[in-house]
Amino acid sequence: MRQNRQSLRLAHRVLHRKNDFLNEGFCGVSMKIKRIAHLGVAVNNLDDALKLFTNGLPLAVTHTEEYQGMKIGFIPVGESSIELLEDVSGASAIRKFLDKNGEGIHHIAFEVDDINEALQELKAKGVRLIDETPRSGAHGMSIAFMHPKATHGILMELCQPSSKDDHK
Repeated sequence: MRQNRQSLRLAHRVLHRKNDFLNEGFCGVSMKIKRIAHLGVAVNNLDDALKLFTNGLPLAVTHTEEYQGMKIGFIPVGESSIELLEDVSGASAIRKFLDKNGEGIHHIAFEVDDINEALQELKAKGVRLIDETPRSGAHGMSIAFMHPKATHGILMELCQPSSKDDHK
């Protein structure tokens, strides 16, 4: 019950505060955010979570992969996707999140045209970053995270496909 309330509060903040993040007052007009790329959802068991999305909802998994101590399932939903994240190492960031919060929304990812330019802009505006330079992420993306203390308590990721592929 507590986990559901936390997830609902996070979704509410994303829906009602994302415009604060995207508007001129925070980011300026030079950063091009193309879309919400995905919602990252921490789960205890990927196979169990996939059953809900494939049997309970009319969605399909495009693929799964292991990355940095996590098993990740990708589920496209319109122009975005859901990224289900299971810890398999016992020491990933997802494990820490699950231990502290339980299952639920972990982060929201915005696809940008130029991740290096976006990070420079955020840094120049004094936005606290977890990653000051992009790093390699799952699904062939370049990624970087902003600190949740700078983004109304929401862990936000910037991502850029490494090629012309959409990576939906």
